[in-house]
Amino acid sequence: MVTVTMKELLEAGVHFGHQVRRWNPKMKEYIFGERNGIYIIDLQKTQKMFREALQAVSNMVAEDRGKTVLFVGTKRQAQDAVREEAERSGQYYVNQRWLGGLLTNFQTVQKSIKRLKDLEAMQTDGRYEKLTKKERIKLDRERLGLEKVLSGIKSMTRLPDAVFVIDVRKEEIAVAEANKLGIPVIAVVDTNCSPEGVDYVIPGNDDALRAVRLFASRIADAVLEGQQMLTEGGASAEEPPAAEPTEVATSTPPEISQSADSTTQTDLNVPGEEAISAEPGEPAREETENENAEVVAAT
Repeated sequence: MVTVTMKELLEAGVHFGHQVRRWNPKMKEYIFGERNGIYIIDLQKTQKMFREALQAVSNMVAEDRGKTVLFVGTKRQAQDAVREEAERSGQYYVNQRWLGGLLTNFQTVQKSIKRLKDLEAMQTDGRYEKLTKKERIKLDRERLGLEKVLSGIKSMTRLPDAVFVIDVRKEEIAVAEANKLGIPVIAVVDTNCSPEGVDYVIPGNDDALRAVRLFASRIADAVLEGQQMLTEGGASAEEPPAAEPTEVATSTPPEISQSADSTTQTDLNVPGEEAISAEPGEPAREETENENAEVVAAT
């Protein structure tokens, strides 16, 4: 199961929120305290809620191979991480600009995607050579503009089954469209944002590059885990029953048969066999209740 440790959250700086004067009162329950004018996020709640979100993603993908997740992060710190992790997990992404109506007016967006594919086809089938230089420059400019905003969803033929958002304040239109269509929203919510409209809230720093990459990579890992669970489940269901061994008549001399039986009996009675087959249990993870207090002291 994909999970995240408290050490990883601390090293990524997930616990650092915004300045006290820029906070959103709706995030009060996720704030542990204040230090040097900056709010400190409760990492115990972050870890628990992040695990729930990862489990939800894995279960959703494991239900059906066609289930998809749309990664959304257009702020500069999130652009590369969103693109890389979405491509690694074979999902769709938006990392440049959210087109208004991308979900609620998906049919119109499909026309733009079709136009982009047509322009790309013109470069390969020889139609470009028949145009004048001025016409080619104009089409190149149009193609680059479409590719910049549509490259991550070029192969998306239907609405996604879940949306993963970094910074719900910047991507409020994406959250609103997903809510209108009933698409689950998984989002990283900082202390200056509102958790309303988010189905799986992940309290954390949405500005630090390491924190953003940690969140995106774990969501991608959850998607891959769900795909692996689906593959293993299908393979076990399709596995044919094992054939029963057939008895082969042999003419082994009695002396050899008796010696083989005695050898087998000796091997079966080797002492210590039970101890060898026993597997030690996995040590339980120790979690202290004052971890957040240590975080504040270390800040």
